[in-house]
Amino acid sequence: MHLNPYGEYAVLLAASLANEWPEDRSGIEQRTLEMGMTMTFPAASDDHARVREVIDDWLRVVDESEPAVRAELLNSQMAEVGAYPRLTDHDGEGWHLHYRDDVQSLPYVLKAIINVGTSLHLVTRGMSRLGRCEASPCTNVVVDVTRNGRQRFCSVRCANRAAVRRHRARFA
Repeated sequence: MHLNPYGEYAVLLAASLANEWPEDRSGIEQRTLEMGMTMTFPAASDDHARVREVIDDWLRVVDESEPAVRAELLNSQMAEVGAYPRLTDHDGEGWHLHYRDDVQSLPYVLKAIINVGTSLHLVTRGMSRLGRCEASPCTNVVVDVTRNGRQRFCSVRCANRAAVRRHRARFA
């Protein structure tokens, strides 16, 4: 058995969905598979809109800078999908833990995985390691997974753009 920490892949999945919202449900499902999920779920007509609500709720956590309020938001969101951890063996992954009920709904599962994963990311790496890109006008989500905890930009492009602005400001 291995412990599925949900952490990094779940929070990176959420950031990916927030930064580049898929056009339809199949785009969401494709992204989940690309980012490491192995399960697929029966389609419901409101999945696209309901997953958008999950991401919008998660963005409230991203945009909250006060750790206690951030924790309160996550606790509230996890309570909506909370369940006892359970052992499971599906899709050839081997025995591992799920931190959710066995509900076969894409929005429900994403809400559970994203919020548990975000919580694990923040408590293991630091409560400040989630935010927005500092290269104005970019507003993409930044998930800091660096060793030194100093990731401030969503991409090399944004980091370079900010460096050029700082350089030009010195000589202006």
